[in-house]
Amino acid sequence: MRQDLIRENYREEHALYHATMEDFSGFCRGQVDLGDLLRSTGLVFAIVRGNLVLADRSTGDWLAVVLYGQIGSPRQGFEHEAIGMGIQPV
Repeated sequence: MRQDLIRENYREEHALYHATMEDFSGFCRGQVDLGDLLRSTGLVFAIVRGNLVLADRSTGDWLAVVLYGQIGSPRQGFEHEAIGMGIQPV
């Protein structure tokens, strides 16, 4: 699943964790909680990696995680679209 985006070391896995939490916070509008609030979701995600400075690999990389989908309440018909994005240096 990782498709060579993340190497198995603490720094890169930690960057992925923080990018995911950052985009999840944006998707949930600041309150990172779904189950306790009985909110339903339907999500699509993407993970992208690139150079911090274009054409200069020595500067390091960035890692972005994006969530997009429907989020709603327990009441049918109150769903809406939401998006969240987190970017971290690697």
